Amino acid sequence: QVQLVESGGGLVQPGGSVRLSCAVSGFTFSDYAMSWSRQAPGKERELVAVLIRTNITAHYADSVKGRFTISKDTAKNTVYLRMNSLKPEDTAVYYCGARPHSGGEWIWGQGTQVTVSS
Repeated sequence: QVQLVESGGGLVQPGGSVRLSCAVSGFTFSDYAMSWSRQAPGKERELVAVLIRTNITAHYADSVKGRFTISKDTAKNTVYLRMNSLKPEDTAVYYCGARPHSGGEWIWGQGTQVTVSS
């Protein structure tokens, strides 16, 4: 059974940084694409970063490109989202996602709240 356990959210000052973590279990890590999405109050869910096996580099939404970095530690089965230069517009619930390379749907974690505010 796939499990995605997220941590690292909280209250952050504008311009600050935080790293979200997603510990994965219940599947072969290398057989899944990994991602982060977010949803702000009253707004559509947005896919912000994706790591795919065949990619040389990660892919990012325009809204976060240059500020966020997705990475993974294969030995620890953990995916990270480093968020720098945070803006109030980044306030959202952030979700870790996994999708089999074989073509399944995205499976999402429980989400962690990130609030960027003075």
